[in-house]
Amino acid sequence: MKKIDEEALAEAYNRALALEKAGEIDAAVKAYEEVLTLDPEDHGGAAVRIAAMGRGETPPKAPDAYVETLFDQHAESFEDILVEQLGYAVPVLVRQRFQELKLGPFQRMLDLGCGTGLTGGTLRDMADDITGIDISENMVEIAHEKDLYETLYVAEVEDFLEDNDDEPFDLVTATDVLPYLGALEPLFFGVAENMLAGGIFAFSSESLSDADGRTYAVGPHQRFLHTEAYVRSRLADTGFEVLEMSEINVRMQDGHPSPGHLVIARLKG
Repeated sequence: MKKIDEEALAEAYNRALALEKAGEIDAAVKAYEEVLTLDPEDHGGAAVRIAAMGRGETPPKAPDAYVETLFDQHAESFEDILVEQLGYAVPVLVRQRFQELKLGPFQRMLDLGCGTGLTGGTLRDMADDITGIDISENMVEIAHEKDLYETLYVAEVEDFLEDNDDEPFDLVTATDVLPYLGALEPLFFGVAENMLAGGIFAFSSESLSDADGRTYAVGPHQRFLHTEAYVRSRLADTGFEVLEMSEINVRMQDGHPSPGHLVIARLKG
């Protein structure tokens, strides 16, 4: 692996950000392309920024190095930012829907993108055994200190699902995971492969209008948006039936709600 020229990278990245902010899209894209040449693993998420400006190919997911760096950097302040400042309450909504639909208790829960343990903590009394996965080591360390999980892994979600040969789960959660994935087949297929028939899959997504013409896109905040039709068709393709798909506000962003869906699906027998 060739060493990254950090100074040149910082210069190109800051220049790209400034150009993007000034609305000089063509020049910004060129600068982000320079960033990608200097750092092909894309720790700064240049590829998703280019896509967010409506240029280039929409990547099938956010680069692993970018997601890992983003969450490692924000691990300490993560809960304060997400819950207090952005009004994020998806784990609580999941719990409410489970109670309403009389789902659970569960034996084995898999919390994908577990972060610092917001979902694991909210559902702790509804599952006997909880496994958490996150790409960010710093996040996993904080979750570990809370003693909420029987097992924790630092891993990329899709890789984990592909390689895991542990006992199957009867509940899989993925709150705030889809905004970092474009194409959903690997995730949904991986969940189905690691789940008991009749198991429950609960996740949140951020909405792209079905009228957009695309199945998924990178939104203005560098997060992936998905159409309801695409989410439904991919679930059906991988053997899930949708029990409920409700419209929610995922979080506040610049003072505006981010519309999304809370999906509760069951793996067919």
